[in-house]
Amino acid sequence: MATLEKIRNKAGLLVVVVGVALFAFIIGDFLNSGSTFFRQSQEKIAEINGEVISIHDYQARVDEMTEVYKMQTGSNNLSEELMSQVRESVFQSITQETLLKELTSKIGITVTPEELFDMVQGENVSPMIQQMPMFQNPETKTFDKAALLNFLKTIDDDNIATFPADQQGQLIQAKNFWLFWEKNIKQQALNNKVSTLLAKTISANVLDAKDLFESKAENSDILYTHQSYSTIPDSAVVVSDSEVKKMYEQRKEAYKQDEGRVIKYISVDITPSQEDYDKAKGEAEKLREELITSDKVADIVNDASETPYVNAFVSNKSLDSKAKVFVNTSEVGTVSDIDFQDNKYRFMKFVDKTVAPDSVKVAHIMLATTSTAQADSLKTVLDKGGNFGELAKEYSLDTNSAQNNGELGWFTEIAALSNINEEFKNAVFSLPVNSVSIVESLYGIHIIKVLEKTSSVEKYKLANVEFTVTPSSKTYSNIYNDLNQFVAKNNKADKLDEAAKEAGYSLTSNVTVTAKDQTLGFIQNSRPVIRWAFEHDKGNMSEIFECDNRFVVAAVQGKLKEGYRSLNSLSAELKRELAIQKKGEKIVEDLTSKNFTSLEAYAGVTGNAVDTVKFINFATRSIAGMGVEPKLNAYISLAKINELNAPVAGTNGVYIFKVYNREKSAEEYNEKNLIEELNQANLYRIGYGLSAELVKMSEIKDNRIRFY
Repeated sequence: MATLEKIRNKAGLLVVVVGVALFAFIIGDFLNSGSTFFRQSQEKIAEINGEVISIHDYQARVDEMTEVYKMQTGSNNLSEELMSQVRESVFQSITQETLLKELTSKIGITVTPEELFDMVQGENVSPMIQQMPMFQNPETKTFDKAALLNFLKTIDDDNIATFPADQQGQLIQAKNFWLFWEKNIKQQALNNKVSTLLAKTISANVLDAKDLFESKAENSDILYTHQSYSTIPDSAVVVSDSEVKKMYEQRKEAYKQDEGRVIKYISVDITPSQEDYDKAKGEAEKLREELITSDKVADIVNDASETPYVNAFVSNKSLDSKAKVFVNTSEVGTVSDIDFQDNKYRFMKFVDKTVAPDSVKVAHIMLATTSTAQADSLKTVLDKGGNFGELAKEYSLDTNSAQNNGELGWFTEIAALSNINEEFKNAVFSLPVNSVSIVESLYGIHIIKVLEKTSSVEKYKLANVEFTVTPSSKTYSNIYNDLNQFVAKNNKADKLDEAAKEAGYSLTSNVTVTAKDQTLGFIQNSRPVIRWAFEHDKGNMSEIFECDNRFVVAAVQGKLKEGYRSLNSLSAELKRELAIQKKGEKIVEDLTSKNFTSLEAYAGVTGNAVDTVKFINFATRSIAGMGVEPKLNAYISLAKINELNAPVAGTNGVYIFKVYNREKSAEEYNEKNLIEELNQANLYRIGYGLSAELVKMSEIKDNRIRFY
């Protein structure tokens, strides 16, 4: 009973304890279940009309495009600058695909499997595929459908499974390459369908055709003189604040802006010191002596030079101007003087020369690395007169060349060395025409046949030592430490201008950056500076960033909200434009009051001679010597021949002109062709602008600044 009484006495406390426990249980469960939501929010790189794009999906697409780029260029590594371009391209692609999918699903437009088949391997293969070098005849450079079909057969899953494990990876990579382009072809076709549909709604008519024809039907030749707006001082015209505000309101829609940051920054080049140059010169002189006395040319070059030693002969036409002079004025064994240009030391050794064909045309049958016996057997057949082309089609693993009788095309020594290996190079340049041999490479076993050779010419083997003078670690540290000490002493953003000037640093101010910007001006790999600016408030100063070959320190001057640029930020720009308009009005008024009757008289007061321009019509985009002057185009087209025209205020100055000749175009009016020309122009314009318009009409939240 005593225990029960204690419980009753503590009932209030018990309710509180139980309540806390229940709340902890409930909130704990909420947090656990909600962790997915928070994680998804953190992983959201963008949201397009409510559709979330995760960082994982985005990065997968970036990785895909990176691999495609590597395959197309043969590069193993991409610079940060190129990676920024890849990431931007992927984001634009995802945005366009998402918006186009949303639109086409509403209006019922699709690309059917049958249409896609026709574009990738049917009767109407996409130009995107036809332009790929891998599907073109190496000799005619025209699309070879057989090469395409053979490639598709090679990357078929069942066919890939028949290859050795070490080759399957390359074939899978090739298949992924193809799927990337197939997806792009489908997307392009979908875009074309929508563009065509929209273009049909504004189809050109007879009146449009006549207007186009008449705009180009007559060409006028003029005599003119002009007065530049710069001849009137700014103080001669007055622009009121109300005029500036009126122009701002009229154009406000053109002044939309993304969220941004206004920053100022110090940029310091990381350049070699005089000590670095002196040391590099000493190293160059030492290496030159070694090259003179040593026969280990390849070792010296490969150890010291930025470009490796190439054990191949090259013809005179393949040499740069300095190398040509060197081989034409030197004996074998000579080492050139040291040349210093563009921060780079260079010298050469004349290793050898010969007289031999510059290029050879080669065919091959490629077999697996384990097929030595088969290679010997096929060579025996060929030595007895077997048909090389037929055997290539039947046995070669290089299916692309096999369809062309095994032909690989023409090789110089350098091409043979870099594309295959030295054994291949030595064999093809030593074999007589129509001879057959067997060589091995990383790709497999090659049965090679030399089909043709060019005429023999003088060829040279050179050893090139070249290296750029770079800052030493000591120089790097000195530059960094000096800047670091400056930042430590001057860590107030509002005092940075004066401090930088006193210390001799160059400061760039009032730079606006948005989350989409990849670089800070022309400073490469400066995206981290922009990311920093978006993570900090006004007045903050950054740490030192290393951007390519520069150190950068930034400070946030202010923030710009998404919306419209302020009147204050545009006031100076609008005032300049209004001032030019007023100058034009003043010059026109002054010149008109002269009542001159000749161009020469006007030229006397404008300070410019009388000049001539021919072949101007209403559609002329840019007039020679004047630039883009649409108002002048109209006046010239309407002017009477040999009649002095009144002064016209144009974009770049005030013009007085006289049409002295006018001729009709020899082109005949062809209504059908003109309408087709206009419709094609509409289709191109709509296709080009479709994505931009879809973006403008959509709600897109871009969070990339949080990740990259």
